[in-house]
Amino acid sequence: IHQSNHEGVLVDHFHQYIDSVDGALLNPAGLTQHGVSLHDAIKAMPFPVLEIHMSNIAAREPWRDHSIIAPAVKATIQGLGWRSYTAGLRALVETVRETKAT
Repeated sequence: IHQSNHEGVLVDHFHQYIDSVDGALLNPAGLTQHGVSLHDAIKAMPFPVLEIHMSNIAAREPWRDHSIIAPAVKATIQGLGWRSYTAGLRALVETVRETKAT
């Protein structure tokens, strides 16, 4: 588990664990619309990354409904409050298990 409000720190964290984790959950928060280097780092990861949002970003201000992160991740889970994290974790575990089984 890692939390930072700084994009470079998040990018470094992804790179630090590139060879030692099976997947990741990410709530990009304010970087959702502008995190170009975070998007690029996610694309370089050999493991699935799920984008998590507690709120439904499409139901918020119009400028929030576009995620620059979405094209880089396996899937996006949003709008379930704190349950977005538990749903994301369940989906990530199942995805990793399916990948390893093939």
